[in-house]
Amino acid sequence: MFTGIIEDIGLISDIRKSGGKWEFCVKTVLSDRSIHEGDSIAIDGVCLTATRIEKGMFYADASLETLSLTTLKDKKTGSRVNIERAMASEGRFGGHFVMGHVDGIGTITNISKAGDSIRIEIEIPPDLSRYIVKKGSIAINGISLTVNEQRDNIFTVNVIPFTMSKTTIGEKKLSDKVNIETDIIGKYIESFMDKSSKKGITMNLLYEQGFIKGE
Repeated sequence: MFTGIIEDIGLISDIRKSGGKWEFCVKTVLSDRSIHEGDSIAIDGVCLTATRIEKGMFYADASLETLSLTTLKDKKTGSRVNIERAMASEGRFGGHFVMGHVDGIGTITNISKAGDSIRIEIEIPPDLSRYIVKKGSIAINGISLTVNEQRDNIFTVNVIPFTMSKTTIGEKKLSDKVNIETDIIGKYIESFMDKSSKKGITMNLLYEQGFIKGE
């Protein structure tokens, strides 16, 4: 699990493409500190596994399915990407629950100044709009942000200067694509309510969902 608090901006130094996967080589200061083989790493919000560590860099494979569902397929040598390690059990929780499982790709439709911040408008696939809630959490390229406004399948976020300086969000332009992960809490609620509407809320249902314990 991740928090959406980006730890470093990495640089893709090499991409090796084969029939069933792409291998990304990413330069980051984190690799010399606490990345180990087998660790989960979020690259622009996509959870991948570090397969190999070298001084100043790590390698991670992305399957063809992952490439088809995220913006990783658009990356090139020299691309800058947001990097976050999986949250340690003793770590502080500063953002929101981010799983690294991208729900869809959004398109930036407007960028404007809002004082010292920037206001970004993003269009998403219509089926994701039901998970977007005003003042709720959203992960954009792995960055934990707050939804300011929403209408249909378009939402806006405000990005403060600190976040722009520590992530790649300030480099984005109109029509750029970004990875979107909606808040997992909404997905669980939807699943629970769907089951409830079919069965009705019974003691058995509450037990199955872990709300009550058996004797």
